[in-house]
Order: sequence, then structure tokens, then C-alpha cells
Amino acid sequence: MIGDYLGYATTFVGAGLISGAVVHHPLDPDRYTAIALVGAGVFLCATLLNEFVLKRQRPSASKVVAIVLASLALSFGIGMLSGGMQHFEDFPERAAMLIPSGLALSFVAYVLRYDPARWRSIIGPTGLLVLVTAAVAFVGLRGIAADMAAESGGGGHSHGEETTNETETAKTDDGHTEDSHTEDAGTTAPEASPSAENTGTGAGEEEAGHAEDGHAH
Repeated sequence: MIGDYLGYATTFVGAGLISGAVVHHPLDPDRYTAIALVGAGVFLCATLLNEFVLKRQRPSASKVVAIVLASLALSFGIGMLSGGMQHFEDFPERAAMLIPSGLALSFVAYVLRYDPARWRSIIGPTGLLVLVTAAVAFVGLRGIAADMAAESGGGGHSHGEETTNETETAKTDDGHTEDSHTEDAGTTAPEASPSAENTGTGAGEEEAGHAEDGHAH
């Protein structure tokens, strides 16, 4: 019982780690690359536990490699599909690419993993149906992502208007400041006139004094 539980739990834990890492990878590539590798390792351990340890099978080396590769591809496909659906609103453009890609990858990996003898179904009617579904999903989700980006752009324009208003307010404040300087200059200018008059009066008195001295001589 404990073995079955561990195999079941580690399968979903690995897929969950991969899905989160695939979606959030652009935010911190180093961190989420490490998380994706850990998730792939957990999923791989779950595959080995479920397929070889619990079932007590001894397959050939080529079959082990095929199962491991198909299981890893399936885990990434499911991770891309589920992660893109979960975080579409957060990363619309990236999710619009991840969802259809994950759908196609998970289908191919599932066939190769659980029914490799029917690999022709990948290029048959079933595979064509999955491909068309993925293409339609890609076009539709890209359109939705573009609309969401346009709405976000509208919010950006409002910030621009706020900036313009702030600039106009700053200009108005500068205008008031300049007016106040002009008023100050106008206020101080008349004060200079009496000084000039006093200077002129003093000069006249000095000239009168010299004239009187001349008459005295």
C-alpha cells in the first residue's frame, strides 16, 4: 500500500513542479530551471517505482530508455498544459503558446508511453484531431492575449495623462514663481529711484559748493 501511495503521489508532485517551473521560468530562469529539473527527477523516480519496482518487471534496456523518455515528455506536456491554463491571466502570451504545445506533446508522449504499437495513430485521424484542436486553441488564445495586452495598454495611457497633468501643474507652479519674482523685481525697482535722486542731489550740492569756493577765490 505504501509503495502504491508513493508512486501515485510522486507522479503528481513531479508534474506539479514541472508545470510551475515552465510557466514562471521567465521570472527567474536559474531558479525555475532547477525546479524543473527537480520535478523531472521526481517524476522519473515515480515512473521507475510504478513500472519496474512495484510490478517487478525486468524489461530490456531499450524499453527502459523508451519508457523513461516518453514519461519525461509526458510530464512536461502535462505541465505545460496545466500550468498554462492555471496562469493564463498572469502570463497570457506565454500561456497561449504553452497550452496548445502541451496538448500536442502530451498526446504524442502518451501514445508512445502506454501504447507504442499504435504510434501510427499519432499521424492518423486522432492525431489530426488533436493537431487541429491545438491550432484552434493557439489562434483563439493568442487573440484573447492580444485583447488583454490592449486593455493593459489602455491603463498605460491613463498613466501618461496623469504625467501630463503633473507636468502642467509643475508649469503652473513655475509660472506663479516667475510672477512672484517679477512682482518682487517691480517692488524693489522703485526703491532704487530715491537713491538715484539722492545721488543727483548730492552731486548738485557738491557742484554748488565748488562754485561758491570759486567766487570766494
